[in-house]
Amino acid sequence: MAIDSPSRTSAAQAAPPAAASAPPGSRMSTRSKLILMVLCAAQFMVALDFSILNVALPALGEDLGMGQADLQWAVTAFALPSGGFLLFFGRLADLYGRRRLFLSGLALFTAASVLATLAWDPASLLTGRALQGLGAAMIVPTGMSLLTTTFTEGPQRERALGISGTLMSLGFTIGMVLGGVMTDSLGWRSTMGLLAVAGAGVLLVAPGLLTESRRADRPRLDVPGAVTVTGGLLALIYALSTAAQRGFGRTDVVVTLVAGVVLLVAFAVVEARAAEPLVSLPMLRRRTVAWGNLAGMMTFAMMSTVIFLLTLYLQEVLELSAVVTGLIFGVQGLFAALGGVTAPRVITRFGARRTLIGGLLAQAVFTAALLGVGRDSASGAWLALVAASLGCVGHLWAIVAYGVTATSGLPDGEQGLATGLVTSSQQVGMTVGIPLLSAVVSARVAVLRDGGSSFADATLGGVRLGLGVDAAVVAVVAVVVAVGLWRRAPVGR
Repeated sequence: MAIDSPSRTSAAQAAPPAAASAPPGSRMSTRSKLILMVLCAAQFMVALDFSILNVALPALGEDLGMGQADLQWAVTAFALPSGGFLLFFGRLADLYGRRRLFLSGLALFTAASVLATLAWDPASLLTGRALQGLGAAMIVPTGMSLLTTTFTEGPQRERALGISGTLMSLGFTIGMVLGGVMTDSLGWRSTMGLLAVAGAGVLLVAPGLLTESRRADRPRLDVPGAVTVTGGLLALIYALSTAAQRGFGRTDVVVTLVAGVVLLVAFAVVEARAAEPLVSLPMLRRRTVAWGNLAGMMTFAMMSTVIFLLTLYLQEVLELSAVVTGLIFGVQGLFAALGGVTAPRVITRFGARRTLIGGLLAQAVFTAALLGVGRDSASGAWLALVAASLGCVGHLWAIVAYGVTATSGLPDGEQGLATGLVTSSQQVGMTVGIPLLSAVVSARVAVLRDGGSSFADATLGGVRLGLGVDAAVVAVVAVVVAVGLWRRAPVGR
């Protein structure tokens, strides 16, 4: 099965002997390390924002007078623009400057975080959250394209992507824990204040380190493509987020779901006919780009859902304290870091594509192991700790490998578009995974409650079903991606 990465040969040549020092090509200069720190800090900050407010929603609603049914909008208001505008801003950065758009996104994100911190009513909070999401949509693709154009393809880029992927995954995990701790000790506003401080810190350092990069030519922006893809993503994210809270039977959910599909089909038609398309269809026909991004979207979607489901299990079923829950996720975070650190070496040894498939299979296996969780606190907590931690190692291998796979062999002029696709996969995955499986879990809990089960037993049944679906989806994706990458694609495909 020839499924090696296009960069495997160069990576293997650069691999150091066991007793030798790393080759010069894999070493980073001090300036490169500082650039990587700045770009990763921005990515971590955005990932943190995806989850840090989740635990704080009840306190937020009580403070601002938001009803239970409206609390989801504090999350959805961020998710809509952050997922919907990624491709648009990724392309805009290629044309008008990645550094410029990255710094603009940082400034907008920081100002919006201040507004959310000082929010005096629901409208001001939701405005701040929506602007945060818009800033995030500018930061993520430009940050990734700056990373891939700063670090050359091979060991340096693999190492940089490993660190970036680790922090992206850690940000979501830590946000779940940090949100609860900060809300209990300092109030919900502290979660938004932390993001404002972080954004200001990155904004102070970034201008002196980053240099401008853009395409040498200045093609016209594909406005019809931008409108259809942005509208389609916005509609789909809205439909899935709302369905998770209120079910798929609502008229607005059905209408926006259909509209999203129609707009994305229209986008494909527009791109096929556009002289200068927003998304290059020949690029999407590359096996590495298409299958790599599918794998990336699903690994993010399903692992973020595992974290969410384990939070429900540990706190609602086992009734563990926030401190104990935080310790469990902290260990999981350490294993995620281990996965990110070891991923470049695994890729050098086995190739990006084998690492991608192996990482997906490991994530599926250890997610399936979580089906053994029960009502016993000791055994349940230990199983959650061990299985989720080992699953995170495979998850990070998949993240780094898909980033390498989906951006290899492309010229710098297409890196913004390629990384826009990569980051769209990440953000869409993090956005839609939890709503989709939350709807499954909620339906199962309702059935069990109607049948007379206690709240804890019903929640456990819902969590187990969600974990089972999660593991099955990742396993199927691993097989599909393996088949899609079975043969080495010809150059340019």
